[in-house]
Amino acid sequence: MSKRLSAALLGMSLIALVVGAQQAAAQQGAGRNPQPGSYNVAAEQTVKGTVADVQQVTGPGPGTGTHVTLKTATGTVALALGPSQYMTQKKYVLAAGDEIEVIGAKTQVDGHDVLVVREIKKGSETMTFRNAKGFPMWSGRAGR
Repeated sequence: MSKRLSAALLGMSLIALVVGAQQAAAQQGAGRNPQPGSYNVAAEQTVKGTVADVQQVTGPGPGTGTHVTLKTATGTVALALGPSQYMTQKKYVLAAGDEIEVIGAKTQVDGHDVLVVREIKKGSETMTFRNAKGFPMWSGRAGR
C-alpha cells in the first residue's frame, strides 16, 4: 500500500472517530432533553382525593414501586409514586382513607392513564418524589 493511500485512510479513520465521538457526546450531554423521559412538567396537574388503595409492586420492569388508587370527586386516578424503598427511607406513609393533594403529570402506561407523582401533601406533611424539573429524587439527577 502506498504512503499516500495509508495517510488518506488514516485521515478518514480519524475524521470518523471524531465525528462519532461528537455524536455520542451530544446524545449524552448538551443535546439531551432536560426533561426525564416519563415525566412532562408541562402536563402537570393537581388532584385531591382519598386514598382507596396502596400497593407495592415488585419484580423487574418500569411498573415496580408504590402505586396508589385515589378516589376523587370525578372518579379514580392511578398514581405512580416511585420505588417503595424510597418511601421507606423517607418514612413516607400512605394508607387507605388518607386525604391527600397530589401534583403530578399524566402519562399512559400499557394503554392506561397514570399520574406520575411529583409531590403529595397529606395534612401538614409534604412528600416530594420528583424535583421541579421532574427528575426523581432517588436518582443522581434530581439535583440538576
